[in-house]
Amino acid sequence: MRTLNTELISAFRHSAPYITMHRGQTFVFLLSAETIADRHIDNVISDIAILQSLGIKLVIVFGCKNQIDNALADAKVKTRFYKRIRIADTRSFSIIKRVCGDIQYNITSKLSMGLGNTPMQGLRLSVVSGNFVTAKPVGVIDGIDFCHSGTVRRVDTEGINFQLDRGNVVVLSPICVSVTGESFSLNSEDLASRVAIDLKANKFITFCPFQGIIDDEGHVVPELFPDQAEEYLKKLDEDDVSSTARYLRAAIASCRGGVPRSHLVSHTDDGALLQELFTRDGIGTQIVKDSAEQVRQARISDIGSLMELIKPMEDAGILIHRPRELLELQIEHYVIIERDGMVIGSAALYPYIEEKCGELACVAIHPNYRSGGRSDLLIETIEQKARKMGLRKIFVLTTSTAHFFLEKGFVPGTVDDLPKKKRDNYNYQRKSKIFFKNLDN
Repeated sequence: MRTLNTELISAFRHSAPYITMHRGQTFVFLLSAETIADRHIDNVISDIAILQSLGIKLVIVFGCKNQIDNALADAKVKTRFYKRIRIADTRSFSIIKRVCGDIQYNITSKLSMGLGNTPMQGLRLSVVSGNFVTAKPVGVIDGIDFCHSGTVRRVDTEGINFQLDRGNVVVLSPICVSVTGESFSLNSEDLASRVAIDLKANKFITFCPFQGIIDDEGHVVPELFPDQAEEYLKKLDEDDVSSTARYLRAAIASCRGGVPRSHLVSHTDDGALLQELFTRDGIGTQIVKDSAEQVRQARISDIGSLMELIKPMEDAGILIHRPRELLELQIEHYVIIERDGMVIGSAALYPYIEEKCGELACVAIHPNYRSGGRSDLLIETIEQKARKMGLRKIFVLTTSTAHFFLEKGFVPGTVDDLPKKKRDNYNYQRKSKIFFKNLDN
């Protein structure tokens, strides 16, 4: 007998907003040498292909540092770097071109798979490669000639977008041509971030063996601003060429160049890419221009989500019931925390201007987000709002969170201390405890 898979249904429903959000957007992927060599590469490619079927425009830049190192070692050619740039002399460059060409064809063949009983069954992806990036030589630095090593001169965004608009996947090699008819070996991270910036991509995505950036306690850091990412980078050796260091450099550059979000996800955890892109909390690390969470003034359009947030607390008797009509009339008093379109926190300020006093009310945090200091952030926001209104103190009525407010600097008060209008409407049956906090103006 077949049974209803409620977990699948719930997951699909929760991913639906992201499917809509991502459709028509441009994602630039960097497949690092480690990712390409990993045994999970077929799954990674399959998941990327699924994105294309959902209407996402895909550009794939690949790296092959490790493969080049191995090929040079096999040929007994010494590998030389300076300032983290490989010095591609004539002999090295012939091997580099061969390795890059081989990997490019392998990626194209994997994107062309359509076997039955696989995620790519029925997919018909057209893969396009070409002279979309013009290179220039690095030249001579500190007396060292970098020979065939180059940097990006120009990205043909018009040509790439022409292909993307026609549903093609664009694959870019780190071997790029120049206006003189020569070709040069480019750093794949620099190439990918430059392509993402010039295309005004919505996301820059790359992979590593871990779930993301790991902090000193072994936990994944879910979100970083560019300045914070630089602090992590400073902890690494200046000449570090690890996947984490390379990602951070590329992601910081992409973010500062205008790419809203750069993601680092694991290529060893099957499905990590899909979880990162189609769930609210993701699984890896993203470097962002603006946080996925924002505290802002509530709007009428937020009322449905706001009611959904506070209903469990109303049912438990922690908050008093607020009908939709009342919320519509009082929405200007509310601030919310929004995370990717979902209201995960709320608080309200009801001012009593004559008494220079305000009531802090409806402090609520979604159960999945009650760590991370979000309550403190809401209270801080309400206090700032009260100060701007010229209020000297705020108060709160609570039946079950007295210790929480005591810890936040509130002190006990009485009914007689309340503003007259609030005092006249005090619910003696509810017996709420009263706490005040003076504001430093």
